[in-house]
Amino acid sequence: MPSIPPLVRSLESVPETRVDRARGASMRVLVGPEDGAERLVTRCFTLEPGGRIPCHRHADIEHQQLVLEGEMVVNLDGSERVARAHDCVLIPAGTAHWYENRSDRPVRFLCMIPRTSSYATEWLE
Repeated sequence: MPSIPPLVRSLESVPETRVDRARGASMRVLVGPEDGAERLVTRCFTLEPGGRIPCHRHADIEHQQLVLEGEMVVNLDGSERVARAHDCVLIPAGTAHWYENRSDRPVRFLCMIPRTSSYATEWLE
């Protein structure tokens, strides 16, 4: 028997917040600790045209992302790559990374991170 109840939630039912230090970026926590999630937090980011999340890293946190729609440039430890709808991105712990939407359409991506009390972001710009 699961220790937490199952959950189905629509994206639109979750409040949207601006991403710190970013331009044209917002986030919604779809499933997190307040829902009883014991191991993972699932977030959905939107990056508007011209939007950018500056370079940062998380020393102890690996995260995985799935691009739902649009196209963005992702820089991973100095290497620029294009991530498009249905692409997956793996960002190992300690990897410096940033995101930029150079297109004329919004980008939306899921970001899954482990639930931890030691989540820290080191801003590099």
